[in-house]
Amino acid sequence: MANLFRSCSLLLSVSLIIILCVQSRVNCTEFEVGGHDGWIVPKSRDNDQMYNQWASQNRFKVDDTLRFKYSKDSVLVVSEEEYESCRSTKPLFFSNNGDTVFKFEHPGVYYFISGVRGHCDKGQKIIVKVLAVHNPKPEPPHSHSPAPAPAFTPAPSPSHHSNAARPIPLLSITNLLLFLILLVPMLFT
Repeated sequence: MANLFRSCSLLLSVSLIIILCVQSRVNCTEFEVGGHDGWIVPKSRDNDQMYNQWASQNRFKVDDTLRFKYSKDSVLVVSEEEYESCRSTKPLFFSNNGDTVFKFEHPGVYYFISGVRGHCDKGQKIIVKVLAVHNPKPEPPHSHSPAPAPAFTPAPSPSHHSNAARPIPLLSITNLLLFLILLVPMLFT
């Protein structure tokens, strides 16, 4: 009888942990800028807003990523003024590796341009608005520190590419620790 109770208790605990882990999944999305064409100069003046039109059709959140695929080009994160002038001498972020993954570390407006002379003027630029993630803990009203600088996050190249954004599930470390705390004592009783 004690073994049956212990087995049922263990099964119930493991089931509870699995439910908690599944409910706490965080979905981050990787967006492929330009789809199959990648990060290119728009083919005509009629398409000079193609990247901004694409961005306006998507919802970006903190921890989402943009993947820029290109050749003989670059990606810069710049200020609004630099975006408008298509010129930057000190970008907030720069990459020219051909497969750049940029992770949104905080909410706000991000301005991306090509670093190759003339490309931005022809429409190779994008404005992305990143939404704040719901935070159940209110921040103190006097906390007005500046937002941290955006971060570059290298990522492995996927085996296939599509126009669609891909969800990237993550497991909460807190739930993994909770699972271990509950499971270990049951194994030794």
